[in-house]
Amino acid sequence: MRVRTYRLEAEGELSDQLGRLFEGMSLTHDHGNTVLVGRVRDQAELHGLLQRFADLGLTLLSVDAIDRESVH
Repeated sequence: MRVRTYRLEAEGELSDQLGRLFEGMSLTHDHGNTVLVGRVRDQAELHGLLQRFADLGLTLLSVDAIDRESVH
């Protein structure tokens, strides 16, 4: 299984209640936007996170893998 840490930035400030929909991700606010950081097991999980952004009508500003790939 390949695990990576991702940083996703959404336009605007998500409430803590909406942030809980992204279980396992830490939520912070940066210059009026929301930053979610967390470990993602595989591409299927990443696609699920991206779909959740779309389902909530959120504008995704960036997605970055912030560490090297590790095999577990």
